[in-house]
Amino acid sequence: MTDFSPPGFLQNPHVQSILASTRLRRLRIFPRVRRLQAATREVVLDCGNGVQLCGDYSAHDIPARGLVTLIHGWEGSSNSTYLLSAASALFAEGYDVFRLNMRDHGPSHHLNRDLFNSTRLDEMLAALRQIHANYPRDWHFLVGFSLGGNFALRMAARARSEGISLNKTIAICPLLDPVKTMAALENGWWLYEKYFVRKWKRSLIKKLRYYPELGYQDELPSFTSLAAMNAYFVPNHTEFERPEDYLQAYGIVGDVLTGLDSPAHVIATQDDPMILAEDLAQLAPSPMLSVECCQFGGHCGFVKNLKLDSWADERVVELINLARYPRKMAKGRKATSES
Repeated sequence: MTDFSPPGFLQNPHVQSILASTRLRRLRIFPRVRRLQAATREVVLDCGNGVQLCGDYSAHDIPARGLVTLIHGWEGSSNSTYLLSAASALFAEGYDVFRLNMRDHGPSHHLNRDLFNSTRLDEMLAALRQIHANYPRDWHFLVGFSLGGNFALRMAARARSEGISLNKTIAICPLLDPVKTMAALENGWWLYEKYFVRKWKRSLIKKLRYYPELGYQDELPSFTSLAAMNAYFVPNHTEFERPEDYLQAYGIVGDVLTGLDSPAHVIATQDDPMILAEDLAQLAPSPMLSVECCQFGGHCGFVKNLKLDSWADERVVELINLARYPRKMAKGRKATSES
């Protein structure tokens, strides 16, 4: 258990899950984000085999403490509020940041003909390898949220074999067992499923503008549930015949993370309405993996006060600084405890 303890109604998991991405919070972080965006340029990455991904690179004018690559969640983007918040906190701390868009997220729909799916790990690894090659640093970190956290941990487990060096990986509320998460979305509060159906359909419509030959325009209007969409798109646009097989293919429970050979840290919550905390026990035990589970926070929420400040941003900065300056951080904690 950690020291994240929000007051009053902020302990509600739905309030946390929704509030973190609201326009109100975006306005709250605007001054910090404006400094980040002033140093940002868009980048298209060549991932091999004709695949391209894109992202936003923000660099300091002076040598940075390191480079942090951040990955958003499903149907988010490099400009999602929670990602901008974390990136601006890291940038203010002296780190360069790269906000990577997954395929068909953000402004990337035109880059590749085939649709995104969550098993496309190789292209994400290729993108990370390209980022590190383009912007070499002595220290490289990887941070992901939700599905992005799932990708980050899978990438960390294969990093060394792919020629990628990582000093630390942090996953916030990572997707653990997609089968259970899909069931939670379908059977839980209707608002969550409706939200993802709406955003997924909007993304698919955008894709058709560039690749009408994909041919699902007649079926798309009839879809009203994630189950119906998976039943159509999995057999028609992935290598899997059944949605269950597809969902199981990108889970990280079981022995998936046994290949970790660099430090990784999971931040989760007991009250996440989408990802069951009980599945944390199903992660492969590893001396490289540490897990902290907060009592509150919802799904990628961690709003700590009425000013809409993010505890997760502070924790990510702390963990990365701890990896970068372990002795200095230890001394600082000791001095604080003594005072």
